[in-house]
Amino acid sequence: MKEMCRHLISALIFGIVASWCGMDAKAFNQVVADSVTHAPLPSASVFDRQGNAIGISNSNGRLPFIAESCYPITVRYLGFIEKVVPAAGSDTIFLRDNMAQLPEVTVESSRHKVLHLLAYIREYSTMTTYTDTVFLFREKMVDYMLTPDPKVRFRGWSTPRIMACRSYYRFTNSEGLDSVGDVSNHHFSWSDWVGVAPSAEIPKILGGFDCGSDTLQGKYSPAEIWTKNASRVTVDVDILADKKERRWVPDFRGFFRKDLEFDNFRIRLSYDNIAGDSVTPMDITGYTFNIESNGRGHEMFRFNRVNEPFFVSTYGEVYMTDKEYITVKEARKWEKYNFNTNKIDIYEPMEVPPLQPSIQLLVDRVNNVDREGVRLALTPDSRLIGRGVVRQNFGDRVLGLLKTITGIRRYKMNRNMNRQWKEFRKEQVRKNNRAGADGKDKDDNRK
Repeated sequence: MKEMCRHLISALIFGIVASWCGMDAKAFNQVVADSVTHAPLPSASVFDRQGNAIGISNSNGRLPFIAESCYPITVRYLGFIEKVVPAAGSDTIFLRDNMAQLPEVTVESSRHKVLHLLAYIREYSTMTTYTDTVFLFREKMVDYMLTPDPKVRFRGWSTPRIMACRSYYRFTNSEGLDSVGDVSNHHFSWSDWVGVAPSAEIPKILGGFDCGSDTLQGKYSPAEIWTKNASRVTVDVDILADKKERRWVPDFRGFFRKDLEFDNFRIRLSYDNIAGDSVTPMDITGYTFNIESNGRGHEMFRFNRVNEPFFVSTYGEVYMTDKEYITVKEARKWEKYNFNTNKIDIYEPMEVPPLQPSIQLLVDRVNNVDREGVRLALTPDSRLIGRGVVRQNFGDRVLGLLKTITGIRRYKMNRNMNRQWKEFRKEQVRKNNRAGADGKDKDDNRK
């Protein structure tokens, strides 16, 4: 009896919510699946008609509720051809395989012990407050330097190092006014911290099958979903399902703290040419990630008002373009090389889908900005420029040299810099408070 009552109450609540939201039940029936095996595709990314990432499919491939105003939507899944869905319906959304075949890696000699990876990255990040929004679309060419053998005396790096980068920002306020640019003082993207995952063992249950899937349960929800198709393996990981899942993103350990909340954190990795019982960085062909957080970058007082909460979401796609083993000597040369990120070309892999119209429009707007005119019209704050140039005589130079040797100059420089920075910060806080008070007065007058 109690069980029946609970079901009736749940049905009643669902009906009330559906009537409030104008919910179309058909939207809940859409499932994303492989066109060949008909297996559901978990963590497929969904974009609305404006190109904004609005959700992902669950562990059964089922899409979340999507408002009719968001259609047509675009469903994207790494290794498959994206598909545009014109309207909500009960039909299954089948995606066709489009996995790129990277050449197998061979070690030419025992001296080649460092694995060098090149990749192309697309990311879509948004930072919002109650009044303002900053949207970022960014393309990057990056590299990774990994040392599979722990005995090698070279540390390398597993997070993406930027070789070339193009950024496109759109700034929008509460009144709908917006501006665009290729530079921003707000660093809120998560993509720089999501790197190549370490090696992991494939579930034993998949060892005797050419095709199959296995779900590993976490503390509160499915933590890992493994899918095997011949020599290809994919794994979808819910980083928040259990603390042990953080091993997939080792560089994020410092971000799991009380003042930063993650509402969603999923990563999907694709591997190819798998012959053994584990997946390694050498086998990776690409990965995607969805991250939603409450908080990111607490010193952004020039953007958001004091103590105003802000929210950040990042969706990224990483496509491996090349991989090879090199010597430690060659790796050290790569490590010291300084890239001019604005002059190096970006090479887009063949399997990367074309930009959505809204993103292409943003790119065109940014590329048409008169940067020279903007720069000449800007009046810099003299306190942030540094000291002026003063002609010195011989005695001044000797005195300056003594101050440098004794550390007096460094002490004074740090003291003056801290003082100027505090003054600048206080002034920005006053401007924010004044702007907030003016906005409140306007609202009161409208009432």
